[in-house]
Amino acid sequence: MKKHLTREFHTMGRMVDIYCSAHHDAEALCDDCARFLDYAEVRLEKCPYGEDKPTCANCPVHCYKKDYREQARTIMRYAGPRMLFRHPILTISHYIDGRRRAKHPRELSRDERLRKSADDQDSQ
Repeated sequence: MKKHLTREFHTMGRMVDIYCSAHHDAEALCDDCARFLDYAEVRLEKCPYGEDKPTCANCPVHCYKKDYREQARTIMRYAGPRMLFRHPILTISHYIDGRRRAKHPRELSRDERLRKSADDQDSQ
């Protein structure tokens, strides 16, 4: 995973930690929260936006299944306000990312797609 997506996953992980520790009686993540976090990681890796990914709230593509999308909404509503005090840098970065608009890969011109593909191959 690249830098931006890694930070996005790290932010999601901290939110799940906050939610799970408050709602489930477990020292570590419960099975349900761990399963959700694994699912979120897979979805981030397969995001069509790649490194230009907007925040999920601003994304026109709903890549989570309905049940997981509802679980993400519940987790984010609970953990979001608490993130500022526990993880202020991640929160501010997420807020800044939320102000960015990315073009959907299908909106890109042929030249932009080829340039992005070449950049992705060069970074590997």
